[in-house]
Amino acid sequence: MRRIAVIDLGTNTFHLLIVERTEDAPFRVVFRKQVYAKLGIGGVEYIIPESFERGLETLEAFQMAIVEYGAELVQAFGTAALRTASNAPEFIEQALRRTGIPITLISGREEARLIHRGVSWAVPIEDDEPVLIMDIGGGSVEFIIADKNGPLWYQSFMVGVAVLFRNFHHSDPITEDETEAVRSFLKQQLQPLLTALQQHPVRRLIGAAGAFDVVEGMTLPEIPTSPNAEIPLERFPEVYQRIIAATLAERLAMPGLPHPRADMIVVAFILIDFVMRHAGIQRMTVSHFSLKEGMIRECFGE
Repeated sequence: MRRIAVIDLGTNTFHLLIVERTEDAPFRVVFRKQVYAKLGIGGVEYIIPESFERGLETLEAFQMAIVEYGAELVQAFGTAALRTASNAPEFIEQALRRTGIPITLISGREEARLIHRGVSWAVPIEDDEPVLIMDIGGGSVEFIIADKNGPLWYQSFMVGVAVLFRNFHHSDPITEDETEAVRSFLKQQLQPLLTALQQHPVRRLIGAAGAFDVVEGMTLPEIPTSPNAEIPLERFPEVYQRIIAATLAERLAMPGLPHPRADMIVVAFILIDFVMRHAGIQRMTVSHFSLKEGMIRECFGE
């Protein structure tokens, strides 16, 4: 089977995944790389020069890996920042010129659809009862309500961690007023989600990678090798309080919290807590598959 390379160009993080198909698993990972390019650090309306160049240099490094590992099919997808930034067309043009990699922009709804494809590969949804899938990005957050027959509702919202961090998290540690401002903003922006949850009540949350990897790293003694992990939900409130009360320096010293995520993880946890409370979540699963794996599944024709 040909090797496939997929690139997820997120607002905060660029991911490269090179895989080949096997008979005893969905695929074998040949190479994986994650770089915190932080395209949206200056706002999702405009990619500031240092982020612009950092993103291009990251893609140049990705292209070298793609050649080294012999990937014959390359799919690169641009998400929130590249959908909204005024200079995104210039970034896409320069990326093609410097690396030869064409970038395909996908809508928020298409992003949500691909996330469902990836997550349901890692966490088979076998019950009639709907679940809520949540993928937290830098610019946007995708929500999918699905049951074993597929998505019942899905939507993308511009409430990603780079957006929340830039607009609300100005103190160290975050103040109660800033926390309440985040919650008020989320209540306003996520009204369609809250309405959908009334129509399709859920008790289980499936978090797709990203900030949920931090939840996993700070609540489980070791990371499982399987494509999903069950979170001991009783531990979440204690971890949430530690994160919210900590300064940046204190968060940088926390085991299970990668340094590049330490700045924006506070607003991510406020977002997760908000959704859990409003949805009445009683069970949380972390999926190690998300958008990239959804792309792979499409390439394989699964």
